[in-house]
Amino acid sequence: MVSAVAAHLLLFLVSVNLIPIAPVLEERPFQVADGGVGVAALGKSRKRVFPMPHTEEPNPISEAYSYCNTPNRTEQAWEGHSPADYKLLSVQVMIRHGDRYPLYYIPKTKRPAIDCTLSTNRKPSHPLLNAFIRHMGQGSRGHWESTLGSVPRLPNHSACEMGELTQTGVVQHLRNGQLLHQAYKRHNLLPSDWSPRQVWVETTGKSRTLQSGLAFLYGFLPDFDWTRVTARHQWSTLFCGSACDCPARNRHLEEEQRRQYRLRVSDTELERTYADMARTLGLLTRQLRAANPIDSLLCHLCHGISFPCVPAGAGIAGGCLTMEQFAVIRRQQLDDEADRRRAGLYHKYAVLAMYPYLNRTAAKMERVARDNEAGRQRRPGGEELFTLSSAHDVTVAPLLSALGLEEARFPRFAARVVFELWKSPPATQGPAKKRAGRGEKAKAKDGELFVRVLYNGEDVTFHTSFCRAHDRRARQPLCPLKNFLSFVRRDMFGVVNATSYQEACSRRPG
Repeated sequence: MVSAVAAHLLLFLVSVNLIPIAPVLEERPFQVADGGVGVAALGKSRKRVFPMPHTEEPNPISEAYSYCNTPNRTEQAWEGHSPADYKLLSVQVMIRHGDRYPLYYIPKTKRPAIDCTLSTNRKPSHPLLNAFIRHMGQGSRGHWESTLGSVPRLPNHSACEMGELTQTGVVQHLRNGQLLHQAYKRHNLLPSDWSPRQVWVETTGKSRTLQSGLAFLYGFLPDFDWTRVTARHQWSTLFCGSACDCPARNRHLEEEQRRQYRLRVSDTELERTYADMARTLGLLTRQLRAANPIDSLLCHLCHGISFPCVPAGAGIAGGCLTMEQFAVIRRQQLDDEADRRRAGLYHKYAVLAMYPYLNRTAAKMERVARDNEAGRQRRPGGEELFTLSSAHDVTVAPLLSALGLEEARFPRFAARVVFELWKSPPATQGPAKKRAGRGEKAKAKDGELFVRVLYNGEDVTFHTSFCRAHDRRARQPLCPLKNFLSFVRRDMFGVVNATSYQEACSRRPG
């Protein structure tokens, strides 16, 4: 065990990293970043849209701007793309909340001046913003589970409160929802008389996740009927429901924390930078770490606000925090991401952390498939056709790792992970089938089921653990659902030398 002093340092050091690792009921102070398309077109897109592993050291400043995800550019969304005549059966989406005010305050500095009320006269804005504001005023007609009924449906402070969703965060998710509305409208995913059961919305109890989810839902279903919507509460940021108890997960987490600690204390440039920043502000270095300056500085960067300054005097060197200092901390975070992938400890934690969510995702797909087979899916009262889970970075980051998407960048504000369930059309006779019989690539069997996974609009299916091998010898243009089911029910536990969640959770790490 580490000493009390080392453990205290560990808490400070973990707080400066954007890679969250601890499963908790809420974000604690040490957790921060708190017409058909042909087969050829699909094949082309799936090979080029996912970023290849980086061979050059990433620029920490450009990475930080990417993390901000400022809604000022046109986005390409590959959701809804499939071979011609394939039928979309269901969509399940997990999002990270949008841009928020910092969770931490740097002592002796002014807090960033940001207005957290909503106004179309302030940038960034969105064509749906006014209608969204009006619609949220009717929210009492909806159904709110647990404590969610008392959570404000809109950010509403002229001077933002700590962790509050900003207008930027609202606009990010109005855009996300609208992107998916456009992507799926030709597939008729939801019937016009969709039932409360067919649209599933869940969120943690934080206002920023609830508000982000509502903005996304409004972009996806403009002017939706409140009486059909139930907002369900997830008490854990891991969305693990009744299957959260897993002692081994916590032990893998402790190992990962020790790795982070060793990496950071060996970084002399980082230590010098913190000492310089503390001297400028007239603080002890440990006080500055505890204040987690990167969280506040990211907010300044994302909103175009100058970094904090303090006047000299009374033992304070004075001056301004600099972009160079910010870059050193961001560079260490990127180094930690790379070391995390090499060590593999976080991946073991992530597999156990996200199994309950992935198992629910798989079970929903199976139920929708059975309902569709029986001809009940499009009738009111059928299984969930669209699921929205509004979460945190501490949810999305382990989800990506558990899926084997280790090269994916850390979840930016308003990141989204999408699971699509597809069904192939009836098999056809004729030249195509005869060619397939001569050894050419065959079409899918009649009614075969497939899954796609997308991250921020990019098709990453064939980079997941369960479908990498299929990409090299595929006889279908999409990934068979059975691959995903086998992965969730058994294969994903191989990394922890187990064959089930129960076995993996009770086993001590080797």
